[in-house]
Amino acid sequence: MISLEEIKKLYDFEPIPVEGGFFVSTYRSNNSSAILFLETKDDFSRIHKLKGDEVYHFYLGDPVEILLLNEDGRGEIKILGQDLLNNEQVQLVVKANTWQGSRLKDGGKYGFALMGTTMAPSFKYEDFEGGNKEELLKKYPEFQELIKSLS
Repeated sequence: MISLEEIKKLYDFEPIPVEGGFFVSTYRSNNSSAILFLETKDDFSRIHKLKGDEVYHFYLGDPVEILLLNEDGRGEIKILGQDLLNNEQVQLVVKANTWQGSRLKDGGKYGFALMGTTMAPSFKYEDFEGGNKEELLKKYPEFQELIKSLS
């Protein structure tokens, strides 16, 4: 398996402002955009929402735990990874206006996950909204531990 250092040498990753993790843009047009997204054991994706649908693609590394909080007050946890027979997914659609945050699942052996995300229409920074921890804790009390760790 390729190492985190080797991946960083292959791509010119930049820190993702406010959200966390690292990215490199791989495609952009008016209609769609795609990035490579890297999470490490020390970096995670803080809770946020976007105005458009986002499709995650899992490539390699440790499984990733994604918290999804819907507008109607329901929430769920999905796992991105390669162990398809144990409910991990290699692709996941996060609908517009869904609160989302992610981190590496405990017990991984690589210390990173390499993923991609695709959006149509293209991602715009003004479509990003960071989550307010206190408001999210009130609306989604059954996910307190994850909300705290992803805020």
